[in-house]
Amino acid sequence: MEPTAPNEFLQIWQMILIVGAAACFVIALLIYIFHNIKLAGIKDYKMKYDYLSLSEIKAYKVSVIFIAIGIAMIINMYGRDMQTFDPVWFFVLIFISIAGATLVGYVGALILQYYYPTRLHKKLQKWRYMPRINPKTGNRMRLLSEDEEDVHLDEGMQAEEEVFSVDYDVWIDEATGDTKIEKYQGHLEALQCNNCGFYTMKIIREEIIQQPTADQEGELLKHYKCQYCSSVRATQFHIAKEEDYSHFKPEKAVFKKNTTVDVVRIEVLSSLGEKRSYEFQSVEQAEKFLSEFDIEKTK
Repeated sequence: MEPTAPNEFLQIWQMILIVGAAACFVIALLIYIFHNIKLAGIKDYKMKYDYLSLSEIKAYKVSVIFIAIGIAMIINMYGRDMQTFDPVWFFVLIFISIAGATLVGYVGALILQYYYPTRLHKKLQKWRYMPRINPKTGNRMRLLSEDEEDVHLDEGMQAEEEVFSVDYDVWIDEATGDTKIEKYQGHLEALQCNNCGFYTMKIIREEIIQQPTADQEGELLKHYKCQYCSSVRATQFHIAKEEDYSHFKPEKAVFKKNTTVDVVRIEVLSSLGEKRSYEFQSVEQAEKFLSEFDIEKTK
């Protein structure tokens, strides 16, 4: 007896699932391999740092999506030995497959959002502090301390470091005096000043124009001032209905002055369970950071 049309559809559907699942897993693997090959092909350590910080988690998220789709197809192949087509069972399997893919994607997203950044941070630190080589002479360069590097930074750069919006590393070839300045994202967010162009525009004052209620959003006015050229501006924001905007303020920390300290690491845990880590090259820098720290303004 020749197979009926529904049974022919079932056979074709099963073949599509097998090929599709294999293709999804292969694509996920190729994305991972391509990402690491491209990383290995970047010779400049700063460029490696930038590529990792911008692309690694994005690439892995795409891989997780293809893996989730592949797993959904595998789940949908359950009962592939059925000889007859059952519409109810077919749509139940589709629903279960979507649920399985969603679960895999959600777990993968949580890992990439909360666990993997710690591992990525270690990779980034490795490339950031890998000794630089002077391309002109082949000499090994030395990373200057915070106090030593200021002479090589202009006033605008120093202002950006003062507000922790940008962090500059200065490498020097002590034999020739050649320097290399590298720019990194700072610990605290600051806006770019429209006047001088530096990322030194900080919030100096906030005022609530209209209090939020259960039925209506509120209005918040933030006043900014450039820490370099003193330009000012104000921006209005909406406040969500009945939202709690209480700020987390750490207690004032006092560090013993110790010139032998190489790195100060600060971990901040908010009342919502959010954890953030910061590293500084001196206790003075860590003290200044804590005096200005507001977890709400780092979001």
